[in-house]
Amino acid sequence: MIPRTRIRNIGISAHIDSGKTTLSERILYYTGKIYKIGEVRGGSDRATLDYMEIEQQKGITITSAATTCVWNDTQINLIDTPGHVDFTIEVERALRVLDGAIMVLCAVAGVQSQSITVDRQMKRYRVPRIAFINKMDRTGANPFRVVRSLREKLGLNPVLLQYPIGSEDKFEGVIDLVEMTANYFAGEKGEIRVIESIPEHLRDEAKEAREKMLDQLSMFSEPMMEMLLESEEIPKEMIWETLRRATLSLQLTPVLMGSAFKNKGVQNLLDAVALYLPSPVDREVVKAIAITTHEPIPVYPDTEAALVALAFKIAKDEYGQLTYTRIYSGTLREGQRIYNTRTNQRVLVSQIVRMHANKREEVETAAAGDIVALLGVECASGDTFCSDGTNLSLEGIFVPEPVMTLAIAPKKREDADQMSKALNRFTREDPTFRVSIDPESKETLISGMGELHLEIYIERMKREYNAEVNVGAPAVAYRETVTQSATFDYRLKKQGGGPGQYAHVIGRIEPCEDPFAFENRVVGGAIPKEFIPACEKGFREAIASGHLIGYPIVGVKAILEAGSYHAIDSSEMAFRTAASLALKQAFAKAAPVILEPIMLVEVETPNEFVGRVQGDLSSRRGVLLGSETMENYAVIRAEVPFVEMFGYSAQLRSLSSGQANFSMEFASNKPVPANLQQQLMENAAHLRG
Repeated sequence: MIPRTRIRNIGISAHIDSGKTTLSERILYYTGKIYKIGEVRGGSDRATLDYMEIEQQKGITITSAATTCVWNDTQINLIDTPGHVDFTIEVERALRVLDGAIMVLCAVAGVQSQSITVDRQMKRYRVPRIAFINKMDRTGANPFRVVRSLREKLGLNPVLLQYPIGSEDKFEGVIDLVEMTANYFAGEKGEIRVIESIPEHLRDEAKEAREKMLDQLSMFSEPMMEMLLESEEIPKEMIWETLRRATLSLQLTPVLMGSAFKNKGVQNLLDAVALYLPSPVDREVVKAIAITTHEPIPVYPDTEAALVALAFKIAKDEYGQLTYTRIYSGTLREGQRIYNTRTNQRVLVSQIVRMHANKREEVETAAAGDIVALLGVECASGDTFCSDGTNLSLEGIFVPEPVMTLAIAPKKREDADQMSKALNRFTREDPTFRVSIDPESKETLISGMGELHLEIYIERMKREYNAEVNVGAPAVAYRETVTQSATFDYRLKKQGGGPGQYAHVIGRIEPCEDPFAFENRVVGGAIPKEFIPACEKGFREAIASGHLIGYPIVGVKAILEAGSYHAIDSSEMAFRTAASLALKQAFAKAAPVILEPIMLVEVETPNEFVGRVQGDLSSRRGVLLGSETMENYAVIRAEVPFVEMFGYSAQLRSLSSGQANFSMEFASNKPVPANLQQQLMENAAHLRG
């Protein structure tokens, strides 16, 4: 078994088209995992990690792909994640279980909208990172501007470890500022790293860049600061140690550069992964929750301890369900029975495999720090597995709410069964893909993170299940909320021939930051303790469908303060019903409003079209946040209601003669204007008849 200190569980994340998959392909090639480099849009030689047919056709990564490779004496468990915001859950659940990450940035565009999302996700899970400035060969490449944007837009403390030798089409290699050598990349595929003296015309610039790097590092090392003050030479071992320590504590972000497509700089990045990113034993101790006591319990990466593991992704192939699992503690063996703490069931692990894209390598055991896939295990994404007698639950994965809904129906009656099978599988695999039935029309509704997200699933239904569907017009995933507090005093009292129903609840609702919160302030036994969970359940049922236009209620806290009960006629069902009706009563008095999803839109356009693009965004109720002008193009950022972005791709092509492109991501939910709220309510009333 490889020492845990020599393992690196890392992900590659970035904005779409920053070159993540191209970089992953080079990593696999230089580590000897593959012997032929594939390309994202490479004819018959496809990128290894974009193994789905639909990914190869569209030239984008849709699902995260895992593989394992070895660089020198370090085992790298690598996950390549999608860059498109519609598939952000793939990044979210990867970062939940990874120890470190490579954030890839375009040398021209720098920090982009999805870079901001990825940064937020990395910070949420406290994942140390290295930044890799890719595409140094492109016209307009400027690594120093990218470093500045890391500091100004993401609030990071980037430290540049390299200096470019040439730029744009004259980019030749990099100067290593730690060892003060020039690194070039020879051979047919850049596989030969050639180390030479720094070119004379760059020596002064490299010396200045090194001094700046050392000044930054000395803030985290007193011995280094003292040596600098004494003008002593700093040994590279001290630089490595300081960089590693500051990176693991999230105080610094090492920055490297290169061109993955041109096969330059990737080996240096692999060195940095081994030097600066954490092993499983370096990460902060994971906290689990004891199921019975709800107390936090530390989980140490000890291979001899009890098993604790997290199922972070579910997938399916022709052989059955694959459960991607991160092992945090203990050792797992093939044929072992493990305990699912959510379902309270013991399950048999029939097979353990390491994945290489969609290929498998069977292993007999996996231990703390490993990421593997399990066969024969029925579970859901986010489930915790333990040894018998270890009843713990690990923190789940943050799942964003859908922003868009479509109605679908099978084209032919015989498609219905296959459509149902496809939807069942997709909802198990992707928690951001939701399926529901419209209570009025009885239509099947699918909800997701955007047009591309739903389009991909509709296409997969056809490809993988031979189920064709008719698709209705897109609908925005509105939400409802309250803007002020309101009281409730609801008494349920029913008498009939048999047992009656009695429940009385008093309290109030108020706005809150969380989607929903419940607080029990009942004292003196006014409502018996055994009925309190039923009250909470009733409140939760009430927020499932709002009373303005029928969308879910969010941002509400229900506070139960008092009430009364009947010794014979009170029951859990009575209090559940009373609580549900009480919240509906209070909701109408709490100045309710409709919320709409607001998207952060980023448009990259030639300078000549800036005025047109800005005017069009403003006409869509957009709020311009600013723009950044490069040599011959600009990046415009705005917040725009999602409903106004339908059909934007075609409009932008028309405005810019096909030369502009855009990306968008969910920013927040905000109240709709009063006139639009009235219109939405009238439409909803009309549909209800």
